[in-house]
Amino acid sequence: MKVLVTGSAGFVGSHLSEYLKKKAFDVVGLDNFSPYYSPDYKRRTSEILLGQGIRTLEADLRNASDLDSLPGHFDYIFHLAAQSGISTTSTFDDYLTNNVTGTQNLIAFAQRNPSLKLFVNISTSSVYGADACRDESAPAAPISYYGVTKLAAEQLVLAQSREHKFRAVSLRLYSVYGPRERPEKLYPILIRSAFSNEPFPLFEGGDRHLRSFTYVGDAVSGIASVTGREDLVDGEVINIGSAEQYATLDGIRLVEKLTGQSIRIENVPKRPGDQLRTQAIIDKARTLLDYNPVTSLEQGLKMQIEHYFDERKEGNNGRKADA
Repeated sequence: MKVLVTGSAGFVGSHLSEYLKKKAFDVVGLDNFSPYYSPDYKRRTSEILLGQGIRTLEADLRNASDLDSLPGHFDYIFHLAAQSGISTTSTFDDYLTNNVTGTQNLIAFAQRNPSLKLFVNISTSSVYGADACRDESAPAAPISYYGVTKLAAEQLVLAQSREHKFRAVSLRLYSVYGPRERPEKLYPILIRSAFSNEPFPLFEGGDRHLRSFTYVGDAVSGIASVTGREDLVDGEVINIGSAEQYATLDGIRLVEKLTGQSIRIENVPKRPGDQLRTQAIIDKARTLLDYNPVTSLEQGLKMQIEHYFDERKEGNNGRKADA
């Protein structure tokens, strides 16, 4: 079966592409190699994928005409491409065009795919707002441009299911971490700080923030498990994450333990739009998808630290070119 993965050169997208390829899917990737973080890093990731038989096509979902070059019809579309996270360097237009306009253009493309079994939209716990410790029946209350536009994208996709245009599901991911994670995220910064003696910038009150940190391997197994369950998941919103909850301070102490290094903390002003608490309520995923995350935070961080050393040997740290 043929699968399209948007955002395939990114963090979760690259891992999902590899996972699906191992499951004998014919995987085609799509990425616009945005400068949000190092395009060179993503191009090297696409080369790794190519070595596994996964093509990455360069196209921008914001330009509908770019989709005309995609080969053939797809049985599944996994939509991960997005303007991610909470960034002071990203404008509202960045979030709007990437997350809403791009999704709408992909929907139009999907409508022209008669063999499509399921459109899988990858959403985020950020749609719940500051306190994301609720199940899928809870009302959304996003507090960031990212959360607002990802909720809009989710509803655009699910509207296709409600109108019987094609089957669709939206999966809300919780704080995914692991090898290839974006360099501005918590654990890449902590690991760099541990070995470089650079101070770790801790947002005001951030040490008390609680998160359901989810190892990328567990996340992609949950995402891929929708295949073959099209009728069961059609029209649904499903949380994908770890049920365990950790404070940021727990993560700092664990990285110190695993690296044997002390981390210098630099307190910085509070970041607007940041979530205070997340905890994945995954009863629905367990029931519908037989989802069962198995990687502890300590196990996942060990693998991420090992990957950090591998990339240092190759001179490939994923930072912006001007950083």
